[in-house]
Amino acid sequence: MNKAFQRLTALVLVLVLTLALAACAADTPKATDAATTPATQPSVSSSTENTTAPATEPEAAAPEISGLTFQEETELLYAQCFHLYRYEGGYTLIRIVDGGDFLVVPEGAAVPDGLDDSITVLQQPLNRIYLAATSAMALFSAMDAVDAIRMTGVQASGWYIDAAIEGLNNGSILFAGKYSAPDYEMLIDQECDLAIESTMIYHTPKVKEMVEDLGIPVLVDRSSYESHPLGRTEWIKLYAALVGKEAEAAAFFDQQADIIRQLENFENTGKTVAFFYVNSDGSIVIRKPTDYIPKMIALAGGKYAFEDLVTDQTATSISITMENFYATAVDADVLIYNASIDAPISSIEELVAKDALFADFKAVKEGNVWCTGKSFYQATDIVGEMIRDIHHVLTDGDESAMTFLTKVS
Repeated sequence: MNKAFQRLTALVLVLVLTLALAACAADTPKATDAATTPATQPSVSSSTENTTAPATEPEAAAPEISGLTFQEETELLYAQCFHLYRYEGGYTLIRIVDGGDFLVVPEGAAVPDGLDDSITVLQQPLNRIYLAATSAMALFSAMDAVDAIRMTGVQASGWYIDAAIEGLNNGSILFAGKYSAPDYEMLIDQECDLAIESTMIYHTPKVKEMVEDLGIPVLVDRSSYESHPLGRTEWIKLYAALVGKEAEAAAFFDQQADIIRQLENFENTGKTVAFFYVNSDGSIVIRKPTDYIPKMIALAGGKYAFEDLVTDQTATSISITMENFYATAVDADVLIYNASIDAPISSIEELVAKDALFADFKAVKEGNVWCTGKSFYQATDIVGEMIRDIHHVLTDGDESAMTFLTKVS
């Protein structure tokens, strides 16, 4: 397909999508007021991190691919949301739980005849990637593979990773529109060979469909569903398979795993921690007990305030009423405000302004309120630093030694 035809196709698709979205908007009923949501039925968060959780049942044997000989499955120590199957000749099948199968075909090699239509082909070299999943950038940087990223869905001002900022400033990386409104013409002109999206793309399925209709494969990063912080970091092995950086990725991951293992010796302090932010509708967004954040708190020597929460919600972030949050967290020893999603808070007064009930919280009265930096979610390469930070908070450690947390007073 030549560029002129692709560009014309993109323009037609944009027009079709615009009309479709307008029709949907006209037919969609107004959302129910959050205040009317029953307290026992917490609503799914509007967090930018995820939508629906993947299944966790054991995977079947390696897929049989006609013409390829299976060699081995890559060992994953913590990640549960993807699998890597290696075949002779340098082929790798990536299986993302609830996210599809992708066959990485080496440069110059042929796509196997009769390949199942459900398997998306990724032909190497993959060096003109559109990256809309912000959590992946640090991992590309860690294995010195940022040069594979040609476009991104975040402008320089929205990045906290030096390599991304530098690339956008010097032109080696281009801003190609956010995930929900990509610049389709730029994707074509820059010969995009892969779009890596976060699960937020499922909120705009027509956009995903349009990108795929242009012949650009879409891979959705589901690392935010990992239950262990190192599970997120281990996604570096998936990205290494795309760009041929397996040795670099393995070395980096082993280094990070060693750091976390050293932190596992932290003694349990018995202190409880609530990790949250206040949504625009006044509800409180917390993490499910099975999420990687509660695991970080446990590794740091603390206890997640909502570890006994029972919910059938599938998202890892859930929204509850302030009354429900109060009932569980009012006596928590520590409050950590998640500013990687919401704007940071700089004072107790600012927190209390969001809801006067915060004034009654033990952590507020005792001056044990903390706020994450905006860079926290993007920093998948240094998860150990957050665990150390929480440990410092729980043990009255040196605030100046912290990477992500700032005391709110």
